[in-house]
Amino acid sequence: MSQHSILVVEDEHTLRRLLEYRLGKQYKVSTAANGEEAIERISEELPNLIISDIMMPKMDGFALQAALQERQETRAIPFIFLTAKADEASRLKGRRTGVDDYITKPFDIDQLLSRVERLLERTAIFQNQLDAKIGQDFSQKLMPKNLPLADGYRTFFHSAPKEHGGGDLFDWSEPKPGTFFITIGDVMGKGLQAKFYAFSFLGYVRSTLHTLLRTTTSPAEVMTRVNQVLMDDPPLEDTFASLLLLKWEPARNLVTYANAGHCRPVMVGPRGAEIVQHSDMILGLDPSAEFKDTSLVLQPGTSLITYTDGLLEQELKSGEQLGEEGILKYAATAYGKPDPVHTIINNVLADSSKSEYGDDILMFWLEREASRDRESVSQNPRWFSPFSEGAGSTNRGL
Repeated sequence: MSQHSILVVEDEHTLRRLLEYRLGKQYKVSTAANGEEAIERISEELPNLIISDIMMPKMDGFALQAALQERQETRAIPFIFLTAKADEASRLKGRRTGVDDYITKPFDIDQLLSRVERLLERTAIFQNQLDAKIGQDFSQKLMPKNLPLADGYRTFFHSAPKEHGGGDLFDWSEPKPGTFFITIGDVMGKGLQAKFYAFSFLGYVRSTLHTLLRTTTSPAEVMTRVNQVLMDDPPLEDTFASLLLLKWEPARNLVTYANAGHCRPVMVGPRGAEIVQHSDMILGLDPSAEFKDTSLVLQPGTSLITYTDGLLEQELKSGEQLGEEGILKYAATAYGKPDPVHTIINNVLADSSKSEYGDDILMFWLEREASRDRESVSQNPRWFSPFSEGAGSTNRGL
């Protein structure tokens, strides 16, 4: 049975029961004997489609349709009128007020079912297109328009959001010269809702960073506060997120990070690739969760790779997921290439069971160059804002 719900509004008892029976084989059906009853049913649960007679006591079909047009949450519900064969005036009036279709009495029930199916399909296509456009806008605001810079280092980034993917996010800031904070995260869920929560969640992370960096530069302390804020805020209290917060100090060749259940980073160098082991609990589960700082020294020619789970879960031709072992293999192969991130992305896709990735893909590569040991820093703080106009995904090496 379809998950779509249909409201039948018809004052004639026999016809109302017939429609309920036949439509009920394929859809979830509720009924009302007039417009007033229909308003009550709609206040309890919004239907995906309304089939309504025109001539009814108390509130007729036109009055019902006009009332629904006045409310934003009901304005877009598809509406089919049941009308008498000779009632051309009603047809013209309905077209002017936005009625989607008409069925002339007496009607063939199979014809009605066909019209209902076609209208629901058309509505779903429109909704998917709208969701994809909104999701694309959110995805662009969750990604950087540029990357952090430091002498003696190269950075590479790739983001490929799916129309109905999840809540991947990436952010960076330079609150004081020579100290960068880099955020990679994934808000649990799929589709537009996950992207919306990711957008809201990123705002919390940024505001927490702004506030706490006056007193601490510990990623673990910032992570603890983000977790508390997340669980104390009603709109986001049921939101779970993995988050990797990196503090990068190029002059010291040092990366200090806290990991809240995110994909474990990879260190890669001339001797191969290895997983950086430490990870704590994801955000949003335990208000008393504690997080730990882990420090990594980047030796000349060493790179740190961070990514989201869309890469880990990509299905290969063997039928298995890529997994961490696969990440290590492709990272080692990409080491030393002019654009290592795209080398990984393209090589994994070439070995995949499908011609595209099944989920959002995000990867950030931080590389200390082998031939340079001295770094200089800018003199002014820099804060990248994903909320500024024109922010979008970036695929480049700097």
